[in-house]
Amino acid sequence: MKYGKIIEGRFLSRPNRFIAYVNIGGRTEKVHVKNTGRCKELLVEEGTVYLEKSEKPGRTTNYDLIAVRKGERLINMDSNAPNKAVGEWLWKKELFPSLKSVRAEKTYKNSRFDFYVETQEDKVFLEVKGVTLERENGAYFPDAPSERAVKHVEELIEAAGEGYKAYILFIIQMKGIDFFCT
Repeated sequence: MKYGKIIEGRFLSRPNRFIAYVNIGGRTEKVHVKNTGRCKELLVEEGTVYLEKSEKPGRTTNYDLIAVRKGERLINMDSNAPNKAVGEWLWKKELFPSLKSVRAEKTYKNSRFDFYVETQEDKVFLEVKGVTLERENGAYFPDAPSERAVKHVEELIEAAGEGYKAYILFIIQMKGIDFFCT
């Protein structure tokens, strides 16, 4: 997974989950936030943020906020990045050498899981969770309570009871982490 042209800015404010205002070279720019989580420990006033220029015509914003600097650590906060990376990785057949097919966004009962995989041996549901919360060199999940995440776990357990394999992949969106906690 690769990004296009990345520029640096300074975070100013976040009026809602989808929009932030960023100082780019002395001008205030409205940008799209690619993470609807709280991110209060990441999006701090005057903090360094990284933006990708959007090439999509007709958008109301010209940039996507994709990463932040927290101290010396660069943290990717693009909610789409974990799924894109896992999707690419699955096709390399490192996790499932006998991979036959991969389907994104597969519905099972009342949930839509990130991936449904078929191998020669198994049928597998995969749920991908991005991890952006860091404290004292540890990565933590979740960064906020989530009824949806609980529902996903419960339905993955049900799927496993029906003979499916069920995985939750936690993708830590930063380097230099010593431990992970849920």
